[in-house]
Amino acid sequence: MKLIDRYILKRYLGTFFVMILLFIPIGIMVDVAEKIDIFKEKEVPAGVIFSYYLDFTWYFGNLLFPIFLFLSVIWFTSKLANNTEVIAILSSGISFQRYLRPFLIGATFIAVFAFFAGMFIVPKSNLGFNEFRFEYITKKGERNIDEVFQQINDNEFIYVSKYDPVRKRATNFSLEHFEGNTLKHKIESDWIRWIERDSNFRMTNYRIRFFNGDQERIYAKSRQDTILDFEIEDLAPVSYLAETLNFGELNQFIEEERQRGSVLINSHLLVRHKRWSIPISAFILTIIAVAVASFKRRGGMGVNLAFGITLGFLFIFFDKIFGVMVNKSTFPPFIAAWIPLVVFGILAFILLRYAKR
Repeated sequence: MKLIDRYILKRYLGTFFVMILLFIPIGIMVDVAEKIDIFKEKEVPAGVIFSYYLDFTWYFGNLLFPIFLFLSVIWFTSKLANNTEVIAILSSGISFQRYLRPFLIGATFIAVFAFFAGMFIVPKSNLGFNEFRFEYITKKGERNIDEVFQQINDNEFIYVSKYDPVRKRATNFSLEHFEGNTLKHKIESDWIRWIERDSNFRMTNYRIRFFNGDQERIYAKSRQDTILDFEIEDLAPVSYLAETLNFGELNQFIEEERQRGSVLINSHLLVRHKRWSIPISAFILTIIAVAVASFKRRGGMGVNLAFGITLGFLFIFFDKIFGVMVNKSTFPPFIAAWIPLVVFGILAFILLRYAKR
């Protein structure tokens, strides 16, 4: 590795980590200011708060990783350009493609780090971060509690019209048992609740219908206690569960959820796709930043930084918009995860061709 490569690589990595160390404390202070009243009201222990902000550091860093990377490259590359260092490098006979090489080496280091952090470290932090929020901050919007349909094993399907996770009860419950493609019996009840002390389910206005060809038998009771082949929490798992699993656990979880017909399957698939797409974004954003900031402009570094901030937040904006579309509709998670990279990849190609001229 030549001296120029070591020089640029050192500036690349150094500026990136300084940017993280600069912005994460700001994020923590803003979050503390927002939640300080809740901490006092609910008397959250200091140790729990400290643990929460350790998890928050990884969560926040992973969330804004593209912006941190983009701004750091814009910043130090603009300084190189303002000091005429880029002109000196290119005037010495080095091509723009060769000049770009140490930047891509730095992007490789960051991408590998982001990949392993996203697969194995960030999920554990997401678990602590979300559990804290779920317990102390808010319990709204974390579960799908309406029109829940699940396959609980190879032969049985359950449905409830509404689930109450606090009282652990659901309305309009039904369980259908199939053998092959033939419906053998169906259990229905107006209410079903989990009885903790007895470890069983209690159904109100219980009905079971047996089917044998064209014949049907119905058995009914006002109340029935029984054991069923699922947990009450299976009716509405928390929406953030996929974010808390490492790579192997996530793949297994997705297969189980797919077999059960989970309504959150697209959301889980989006989580898996983004664990691959986020590291790739390091290369695309680095190329864009280098192409934009390698030459002096009127207005100096301020123009480059403004452009960088705008593009960085546009990247995050598109990423979040497509994520919402997946969670609220049937939009394909593969497209939602990768289309921002495709769009910004095309932009990187155009800007790079312009910069080479």
